[in-house]
Amino acid sequence: MEMHQPTAPAAPRNPGLKRDIGLIGLIWTSEGSIIGSGWLFGALFAAQAAGTAALVSWGIGAVAIVILAFVHAELGAMYPVAGGTARFPHYAFGSAAGASFGWFSWLQAVTVAPIEVMASLNYLSVHAPWVQTGKNHLTPAGYGLAVAFMAFFVVVNFFGIRWLAHTNSVATWWKLAVPVVTIIVMGAAAFHPGNFGYQGFAPFGAKGMLSAISTSGIIFALLGFEQADQLAGESRNPAHDIPRAVIGSIFIGVLVYVALQAVFIGALPRTAFAHGGWADLTFSGKAGPFAGLATSIGLGWLATLIYIDAVVSPSGTGLVYVTATSRVSYGLSRNGYVPAVFERTTRRGVPWFGLLMAFAVGLIVFLPFPTWQKLVGFVTSASVLMYAGAPLAFGCLRKQDPHRPRPYRLPGGLFWAPVAFVVANLIIYWAGWDTLWRLGVAIVLGYVVLGGSALLKLNPKAPRPNWKNAQWLPVYLLGMGVISWQGGFCSTGPAAKVSCGATDALPLWWDIALIAAFSLVIYFWAQAVRLPDEETREYIGSVEVVPGA
Repeated sequence: MEMHQPTAPAAPRNPGLKRDIGLIGLIWTSEGSIIGSGWLFGALFAAQAAGTAALVSWGIGAVAIVILAFVHAELGAMYPVAGGTARFPHYAFGSAAGASFGWFSWLQAVTVAPIEVMASLNYLSVHAPWVQTGKNHLTPAGYGLAVAFMAFFVVVNFFGIRWLAHTNSVATWWKLAVPVVTIIVMGAAAFHPGNFGYQGFAPFGAKGMLSAISTSGIIFALLGFEQADQLAGESRNPAHDIPRAVIGSIFIGVLVYVALQAVFIGALPRTAFAHGGWADLTFSGKAGPFAGLATSIGLGWLATLIYIDAVVSPSGTGLVYVTATSRVSYGLSRNGYVPAVFERTTRRGVPWFGLLMAFAVGLIVFLPFPTWQKLVGFVTSASVLMYAGAPLAFGCLRKQDPHRPRPYRLPGGLFWAPVAFVVANLIIYWAGWDTLWRLGVAIVLGYVVLGGSALLKLNPKAPRPNWKNAQWLPVYLLGMGVISWQGGFCSTGPAAKVSCGATDALPLWWDIALIAAFSLVIYFWAQAVRLPDEETREYIGSVEVVPGA
């Protein structure tokens, strides 16, 4: 009679996540996020915003992301949990701060898949004009095609993390190969050194160079290293693999993007500058800049390859971010912030409700942000706002949880953590006031959602608010908004003549100094009011922390 015991129906209902992904899968997951639509458009928009100084913009952006990546590498190896970036602040400051940064994390992840779809459709519109209107807005048919892309991402995810890792690894090899081939072939076929001195090295000054970092797709292109952190709960050996995946993926991405920017500038025909210099670069096939340049210099086969990649590369990144969105919502539910239904998994260990929600919200995102470049600033700001939580948590957890094994320990970590927080806030500031006020609206909506879940008791694990430990948070968010409003940065960059509502009352460099000083005040204030050590260890102990082999 006891032979029937193993067939109990409750076991497969919510079996949890499967630890099926190895080092190469993690590296390629992050790399697949980094090499996405950013390579298709980033070089064009960066050149328009900063001229040749875009090369310096990429360098500054790379340094900023590397600093943030090293902080994440230590935290990700220490706490290899699903949706890690959403949960580190939760451990350090409790649920009020944790819920906030968790919402920022989810907001960033859920908007990336639609932006990757937009990139594909922009390139496709060169040969299929029925996809977009003349203003790059989706037509009804184009919106239907966008729905099909998003549905494909969800279907692949339902097959489970192992199948996703194999699919993404194949796609990432392709995604990396095409830009590398473009760099080599285009650099050899058409390289005009004189372009680098056109209108001077920095035609729009330091403001153009700094604005390009956030508004033209540079930071957006380099985002994605944290995907290894998000999948840490499904890593076979997280202690060994997470730091290597985070750090390795960002260095590969930086090398590729800097080389692409140099090749793009060098390949521009002199006629591209005829209608307004850098700010209004014009050439055949501009809707697909690298493919258009390849066609203009007689490399039709390369243009065809790039057009194919314009579907494959963004799709691979969108696929990974749909995965990440479901894992972040899974982590938020484990912490008690959102309804418990987000923890439901299939027999393959896939958080199915989180996937369906990512699909539904992704379709809504297409509506208010109809073009690739309009989405870039918003996603960049949401991303870096999410990243800002990690340096704050890093400094606290060094003190709150000092004896936990650290498979990767950042040298000088207590120096680099506040630096990383300053860097994150500068990137947010450079995104422009018109981007930040929209982000503020999204943040308020998030608090309505989180508050509604708590009031309706949709998750039995709803934690204590810990308001005392997050007293710095409203000052931080409002302060960044006020400084941005009084600053002089807009999402359109200094080359544009359109005002975004920023007062420009803060002179350049003084505004940077103010951001740095404000960031340090918030950083050390947050350290001073962190959770007591025993409460932090209680929060950490309530989730799956697997140190690995």
